[in-house]
Amino acid sequence: MRKLFLILIFFVSGNLVKAQDIQFSQFYAAPIFLNPAFAGSSEMTRFGVNYRNQWPGLDHSLNAYSAYFDHYFFNLNSGVGLILNSMNETMAGLSTSEVGLAYAYRLQLGFNTFLRLGGQASYFSRDANFNQLVFESQVNRGTGAIGDFSGELLGSDSRHRYFDYHFGMLLNNKFGWLGVSAHHITQPNISFIDDQISEWPMKLSIHGGWTFNLSNWLGGNLMSDSQNQRELTFAFNYRRQEPFSQFDIGAQLHLQPMVIGLWYRGLPTIGKELPNNEAIIGLLGVSIGNGLYLGYSYDFTLSQLGQANTGGAHEVSMRLSFLAGDAKQSGRKASILPCFKY
Repeated sequence: MRKLFLILIFFVSGNLVKAQDIQFSQFYAAPIFLNPAFAGSSEMTRFGVNYRNQWPGLDHSLNAYSAYFDHYFFNLNSGVGLILNSMNETMAGLSTSEVGLAYAYRLQLGFNTFLRLGGQASYFSRDANFNQLVFESQVNRGTGAIGDFSGELLGSDSRHRYFDYHFGMLLNNKFGWLGVSAHHITQPNISFIDDQISEWPMKLSIHGGWTFNLSNWLGGNLMSDSQNQRELTFAFNYRRQEPFSQFDIGAQLHLQPMVIGLWYRGLPTIGKELPNNEAIIGLLGVSIGNGLYLGYSYDFTLSQLGQANTGGAHEVSMRLSFLAGDAKQSGRKASILPCFKY
């Protein structure tokens, strides 16, 4: 019974009752997933992959994968990107896959101020194995035994395909940034059942941050020597996707080649509402050299699920950045987004 209760909370807390997006703790290591306006924002060429294993302590966990490529065209002030996402929920055999193409255009608003406008078109595939679902009619209330047939005529598996669209904006100077994004603008129908409507709710996000140069205190020259970076960055990310809201806030200390970060995920409440404390997140990142970055983060569960029950969440990221264009543009500081590393 305890396992059944935990699995029920898993569905509610994991936002799976009503379709929700996957979330990465290292969301700046999955930039196009966060906001399509991030395509080309490094003004380099990037390859990146992300993997998240959420709540491995439960019998049925959630695994998420993401991979992306983006490139910046200096002569067009434009970035393009390709993103691949996948989420697998083991209990219901539910998997969601996405292939998307992103484009972002950079406008210069002032001497050191830039605005990026981005859009993304995606093709989604959702697959479910209904043989793994357990309905109330299958459960023997006396013994707890589960019968073979539920009486539901759902078939053994189902597939659903559709297109979806996202939009985003990013405003930045060489010290800070502020972005907004809207995913699932058309709120597509994702129901597996004919003649039924289940809309994927729109996800709205506001994210931003500010970077402080620590080179004067810790030595080195941050603005002239990219290999001796010393900086402290604060950032936040607020997300709203009906009927849920979430807020992440944290800081990262970058002492080349290491990055150390600490995040809090939750949402302060007022009055009689229950507090929405989800996790404390610790991060460690390292620059291997030649543009290769590795990151690992761990979510310590604060919610009612409990750390002992869930086992937290593990997340790994890797990306490779290099300049594939005009070498004269290398090392520019004014227009490159001063973003989180992970």
